[in-house]
Amino acid sequence: MRLTRRGRVVLVMAAAMLSLGGFWLGTRAASVAEVRVVVTDHSGQPWVEVKQGDTLWAIADALSEGHDAGEMAERIKRLNGLPDSLIRPGTRLYVPADTAAR
Repeated sequence: MRLTRRGRVVLVMAAAMLSLGGFWLGTRAASVAEVRVVVTDHSGQPWVEVKQGDTLWAIADALSEGHDAGEMAERIKRLNGLPDSLIRPGTRLYVPADTAAR
């Protein structure tokens, strides 16, 4: 089977795209498999339980009382060792101590 010049270019581009897609998927899998930070001791730290439909942003907004909810969300993520903003119902989220009265 003989390929035209255009056919060879298309074949090389398809192989390159498949390779790049494989590399991209490999990096995504590696980021999911990375070691998570383990939060050890939160003695006396206030917390909220995540309910169905809650988002980190909504919790942070409720706790920030009109201040910067983004900053509050980052504080909650750091405090709980969260790599991203995904939270699941039933999870206990520790919140900064200065929000306990809210």
